[in-house]
Formats: sequence, structure tokens, C-alpha cells
Amino acid sequence: MISQVTGKLVAKDLDTLEVMTSGGVAYELTIPLSVYETLPRAGEAVTLQTSLVVKEDSWQLFGFVSVFEKRLFEKLLTANGVGPALAIGLLSALSATRLIRAIQEKDIPTLQSVPRVGRKKAERLILDLGDKLDALGESSGGPGVAPATAAADDALRALVSLGYSTADAERGVRKALDAGAGGSSAPDLIRAALAKLGGR
Repeated sequence: MISQVTGKLVAKDLDTLEVMTSGGVAYELTIPLSVYETLPRAGEAVTLQTSLVVKEDSWQLFGFVSVFEKRLFEKLLTANGVGPALAIGLLSALSATRLIRAIQEKDIPTLQSVPRVGRKKAERLILDLGDKLDALGESSGGPGVAPATAAADDALRALVSLGYSTADAERGVRKALDAGAGGSSAPDLIRAALAKLGGR
């Protein structure tokens, strides 16, 4: 089992990257958007937690910034009708903490904001995983995982009310938090997120 990859970042795209290890072996990893946003420049060192999905006709390696995010990905795969592509899509549109909260709170509109997730799929996620995510533990606050704070939640709701999709609102708030706005009030966080999103 390949549980972690460390090496030089050779190339990166929004959903894939290539890492060359010190042993001369290059790995191609599929990643959610949260990972892409934290990657260094090509040529620099990177370490990612990995999950290997083996099918009859292929092996595919997925990369994550934290064990918490990796475990959530693997738990998503246990839900009926959820494959690796959809699991990555969920983690790209919503942060790990926001996704868990949406499932546990039966927040169907938030889940439906993810591409390829309709009402039935959202209900299935809630049914299959609603009581199985507590064991994952809390995020350690690693890169790309927005902490669940009241101000962040208020900022998310405000951005959605301004016309942003849930995915874009989540992305803007996450970037604002990563830039050091974590202790800000909701209005300050909204302004910082709007700046990251380019306003309207």
C-alpha cells in the first residue's frame, strides 16, 4: 500500500500532479482542488498523503494534504454510488470540514451545489454516511482545510446570498483564511473573501 509520497513536484494541473521521488520513480496523483491551491512551484519538494484505488483494469493514486482529508475520501467511497471521481469532486467543491458538516446536518442544498450531485445522490450520502463520520476526528488545520468557525459559516452564507455558488464561496473563504484572516469577524472575512474572488 502506498500511503505517502515525498519528492520533487515535476508538473501540476488542477486535478493531477506528478512527483519524482528520490529513488527515481515518478508518481502521477489525482487531487482535489484543495490540494492544488496549496502546491509549491514546480521543482520544489512536496509531501502528500495518498490513497490507492485498485480496479480490475487500472490502479489510480489520489493525493491529499492531510490524513483527515484522505480518510474522508476513503469513507466517501463506501457510500452507495460514489466512485473516486465523485469523491474528488465533493472534496474540490467543499472543504473536508464543510462536507462533513453538510452530510451530518442533512444540508441537501449544499450537497446539491456539487456537480453531478442531485437530490437523490445527496440523500444517499446522508443516509449512508450521516452517522459514520465522527470517527474521522477533527481536522488538524492542515493546508487547504478551512476551519469550521461561526464567522466562516456566516461569511459563506453571505457570499451565497450575493450570488456566488457554494463552491466559489467556500473557495473564497478558504483563501481568505489561508491569507491570515482566521481571527477576523464575519464582515472582515467577507471583504477578504470578495477580494480573493475578484468581487462582482
